[in-house]
Amino acid sequence: MLQTIITSKTRIKLLLKFFLNKDTKSYLRNLESEFGESTNAIRIELNRLESAGLLTSELLGNKKFFQANTRHPLFADIHNILRKTIGIDQIIEHITSKIGDLKETYLIGDLAVGRDSSVVDLLLIGKEINQTYVSELIQKAEKYVDRKIRYLIILPEEKEAFLKSNSSFLIWTKE
Repeated sequence: MLQTIITSKTRIKLLLKFFLNKDTKSYLRNLESEFGESTNAIRIELNRLESAGLLTSELLGNKKFFQANTRHPLFADIHNILRKTIGIDQIIEHITSKIGDLKETYLIGDLAVGRDSSVVDLLLIGKEINQTYVSELIQKAEKYVDRKIRYLIILPEEKEAFLKSNSSFLIWTKE
């Protein structure tokens, strides 16, 4: 759907990279290897997004790192559009509110670091979560978001160790 509104595939990749997770930082050569596109195409889009104020940059050594400008008036709107495009909102609505003693839900895997993926990886943290019921809810949610959903359930005391070694993005909390 996003491709019908934004015709540049490179721009879509950059928006996903930086606006899904506001803490993501990257530089041109890293984006080139990740996207598999020419540096020129990426540089043009980075410059456009930076001149529009949607991205900020800082020089660290000889590398120019880019990051989403969270102070831009459209940041929250773009972030929400991307979440809806990927289907995170529907996943949260269909799964997290109905599975028992769930404490937190994290987005992990490719989407957590801003890489578009046909798979949504979720980390569910809680106790006494009915895995059979979660599996049924996941199947229903997959129909709404048109993406494969994988999940991992861990106990709250396992959270810190898991998050240290994996990229993650908090998308829901009970508190």
